[in-house]
Amino acid sequence: MQKKKILFVILVLLCLLFNGVNAQTVKDIDGNSYLITTIGTQVWMAENLKTTKFNDGTTIPLVTDKIAWTALKTPGYCWFGNEVESKEVYGALYNWYATNTKKLCPKGWHVPADSEWTILMTFLGDPNTIGNKLREEGNAHWENSLGTNDFGFTALPGGLRQNTGVFPIFGHSYAVWWTATEYNVIQAWNRGLHFSSSKAFKGFDFKASGFSVRCIRDQTK
Repeated sequence: MQKKKILFVILVLLCLLFNGVNAQTVKDIDGNSYLITTIGTQVWMAENLKTTKFNDGTTIPLVTDKIAWTALKTPGYCWFGNEVESKEVYGALYNWYATNTKKLCPKGWHVPADSEWTILMTFLGDPNTIGNKLREEGNAHWENSLGTNDFGFTALPGGLRQNTGVFPIFGHSYAVWWTATEYNVIQAWNRGLHFSSSKAFKGFDFKASGFSVRCIRDQTK
């Protein structure tokens, strides 16, 4: 697994280099290091979050049991398929309650609001190709090779966990990220990609669902 992680980091660095992106990093409280990328006026993590603690040092509950996951109305996380091996490449899956603590991302960073995702999508231009511009190049992780990764975002199909606690059989076909924005009392907005489309989608889902998280750096005033 360590060899795969090294290869993944090398591939990301090469993508950033050839796309003219200045590779920098940020660390979470667990000591995980993430590549970052500047897209327009925003600075994003170029990898999915994988921290097991909030930025104040508090442990986030790891919830593997399906019934326990369904009942959660408090923060929780898991690895796709409850396989910790997925951590290094795909990151963790968090419920929305974890994102809503305002402590999930490293200090100086935050879970982006839906409006911040809109700024990103607007900057990327043509809605018909946004997904390709965000997606990792090649088919090392995606089921196709549509990705152009124009700005080093390196979107990966981290999968998801349904609010019922089930990991869908389609596995790593989706990349879905929480936004910090509520839709209603039991649901919140998300953004995502699917392997079969060059577009990006916007939707809402139950807060008990498990999605990936990309952090965005706080803007100084």
